[in-house]
Amino acid sequence: MTGFTLHELQCFDAVVRAGGFQAAASALHRSHPAVFAAVAKLERQLGVALLDRSGYRVRPTAAGASLQQRAQALLQEAEALQRHARHLADGEEPQLRIVIGDLCPRPQVLALLGGFFAQCPGTRLHLHDEAIGGPAERLFDDEADLILHRVDAGDARLDTVALGRVALLPVAAPGFLPDARAPTPARLRDRMQCILRDTARHAADRSWYVVEGAPQCTVADQRTKKDVILQGLAWGHLPRFLIEDELRDGRLRSLAGRHFPGIVEDLVAARRRDRPHGPVAERLWRHIEAQAPALRAALGARRS
Repeated sequence: MTGFTLHELQCFDAVVRAGGFQAAASALHRSHPAVFAAVAKLERQLGVALLDRSGYRVRPTAAGASLQQRAQALLQEAEALQRHARHLADGEEPQLRIVIGDLCPRPQVLALLGGFFAQCPGTRLHLHDEAIGGPAERLFDDEADLILHRVDAGDARLDTVALGRVALLPVAAPGFLPDARAPTPARLRDRMQCILRDTARHAADRSWYVVEGAPQCTVADQRTKKDVILQGLAWGHLPRFLIEDELRDGRLRSLAGRHFPGIVEDLVAARRRDRPHGPVAERLWRHIEAQAPALRAALGARRS
């Protein structure tokens, strides 16, 4: 038995699906004799009848039904491979690596990306979470094509799109402090502070909004940090968009005041200027620019 071809499997599958040779030929944009010959050759090579031609509609035999079922995965993979080859021939990237930083409002950012990549099935999205210095480090280590986070203002190595301003408030659960007086560094020095773990691997150690000398617990993400603070285990800074409901209903208390005024960070999309960007990356950049005003408006409304 010689090896059968993908073309023969495609013709056989089309005949089973369409219930006849003429309908299959029309679906494949081939001639009736070509489809008939391909299926006959497949049957000769396998040494088994695959089709029952005795009725008005052609039907698969038991062997034919079994073969078609097994062939589905191969035919689908071949179709995906053809799409991918066309994608590469057009010069489009097979993948894009995007890092979402800890300051991002996840639902809005993921919706922005989802709306774009739904139109780019040939480009695989590799999405990663990083915190504090991690996003920028991944970008400069050539491990990301684009990041959504804060960057140092005025960095000439980067192109950026402003996505909005993120307010971080110092908060604690009611009763974490013995009274309602505005906290001072001295009053918080013996209280547990929850801080986010920096995912940068080789950046210099840097303290972010930390009370020196205070006991600390470290977590990997903002949602875990929020849960720790809600349970009265610590205090810490959290993005306002993440805690609006808790501030409103009293489950969290703002500690903002003269000594702890809160922080506002600029959230941006950033990419390197010294790297070429393919057509999909360029279209994504334009998509982000088009969607940025809505995201800025949403974050602005949440700060007011």
